[in-house]
Formats: sequence, structure tokens, C-alpha cells
Amino acid sequence: MTGYANAASEAGSSPAGVTVEARSVNGRFLDLTLRLPDELRGLEPALRELLTAACRRGKIELRMSTARDAEGALPNPTPEQLNRIAHHQSHIQGWLPQARELSVNEVLNWCRGAGPGAALDEPALEAARRCIDGLREARAREGARLAAILLERVAHLRALAAQAAPVLPAVLQRQQARFLERWNEALAGVQAAAAIPAQALQERALGEAASFAIRIDVAEELARLGSHLDEIERLLRAGGELGKRLEFLIQELQREANTLGSKSAALELTAIAVEMKVAIEQMREQVQNVE
Repeated sequence: MTGYANAASEAGSSPAGVTVEARSVNGRFLDLTLRLPDELRGLEPALRELLTAACRRGKIELRMSTARDAEGALPNPTPEQLNRIAHHQSHIQGWLPQARELSVNEVLNWCRGAGPGAALDEPALEAARRCIDGLREARAREGARLAAILLERVAHLRALAAQAAPVLPAVLQRQQARFLERWNEALAGVQAAAAIPAQALQERALGEAASFAIRIDVAEELARLGSHLDEIERLLRAGGELGKRLEFLIQELQREANTLGSKSAALELTAIAVEMKVAIEQMREQVQNVE
């Protein structure tokens, strides 16, 4: 499900605040992408654990930035830091005369890493927790909208099944009559040539007509389709993690609609089966986004 959230925190009295942004788009599996500044790289395992506990599906990107990154400002080395760097450099060059001196950029990078960045871990995690909570709320709202769409499709499929139910008896009767008529036409010459008793032929014709009616009867498929729709509606109203179960039920709906279309002996039922397939495909596309 799609969603977006952000949160900001400050490291105590330090002006180096942390901003966290999280966004997610639809996906069948959980795909995490973290974009962190260098001083917060150590938080990646904890952030992945938080996201995995909060989300089960979707492509999720979490981005962190600090006030220093946003401002693009260089650190201001303190005298203590510069004295420590000079002492270490002098000590190392005493043992390793071939060691080159540090550049200004290297000194600034060292001061940036040795500054208040280490104190950002807890504020960053606190901001990440609030951001992930906001993302879950946004995804929950999106899930509610998806549930409403799916319930609408369920109601539409129920209406189509209700249209098909009264058509079945008339279709069966019409097809049986057509079958008996063609049967009698085909055996008209055979009866005279083989002297088959008319009663035997009639019994055989009725048996074949009954077997044909059973083959084209779709009442069982409609009953199973209604049962699957009941379960989908129950899951949607109950909520929770139901994406995988809904995918399975959508497959079952598709199977029943395909059987209804293949057994259809009338244009009315064929049109209903086609419209059912369209609605089920729309549901399948939405269900892939449900957690």
C-alpha cells in the first residue's frame, strides 16, 4: 500500500537535528531501501528491524538527513580537536617519517565525524519510530480505501450471480428440448433400419438429455462463488494481515468464473461470465496491494 510520513528530532541542545522521511509504494513483497548519512550508518540494522516489524509488503524507502547535511555547512573545529590531530600527526610521523601530512579536507572530515554526530543515534531512532508509526497510519488509511473498493466489487459479483441464478432453469429446459429434437432427427432413419423399439430410443434420449443437463448446469459453481465472496467480505471486515489469503480466494473466484464461462450454453450466461472475469481481475490487481 502507498503511504508517506516524516518526523524530525533534535539532539538535545545540539542544533544538529535529524529529519526522517518514509514512503511506500505497492509491491507483492517487502523491499526496503535505506538512505542514511555516513554518521548514522550504524543504525541500519535497527531501522530494518523496525520496518520489518511494522510492514509486511510493499517497496519502502526510508531517508534520514541531519541539519548539517541540509545546510551543507562545514564543521567548526575546536582548539581541542586541532591539538589532538596535531599531536597524533606528530606522533605518527615520528614513527613513520614517510607518512604524508593531513589535508584541510581530511581534518574537516575527521572533525565532522568526531563532533556531536555520535549523539544523534538516539534522537534519530526516536524520530524513525515516530515516522514509521505515521507511515503505518497512512498505509492503514490507504488499506481502508482499498477495502471499500473490494467490497464494492464483491457486491457487483453478487449482483451478477443473482442475475445468473434465474436464467439457469430456462437455459436447461431450452437446451434439453433442443437436444431431444436433434436426437430424434438423428435417429429417425436408424429406427426404421434397425427396428429399434421406440420406447428404448426414448429412454436413451431422456438419459442423454439428463446427462447433458448435468454437464451444463452451473448451479454448483455459483454456490461456490457465493461462498468465496462471503469469506472475502468476512476477511475485509475483520482486517489484519490478509493479503495472501485474499490472493488465494481471488484465484478460486477466477476458477469458478472460468468454469461458468466454459459450461455456458446461452449467451446470457456467457455475458455474465465475461463481466465476472473483468470484476475479478480488477479485484486481483487491488489485492496485490493489500498487506
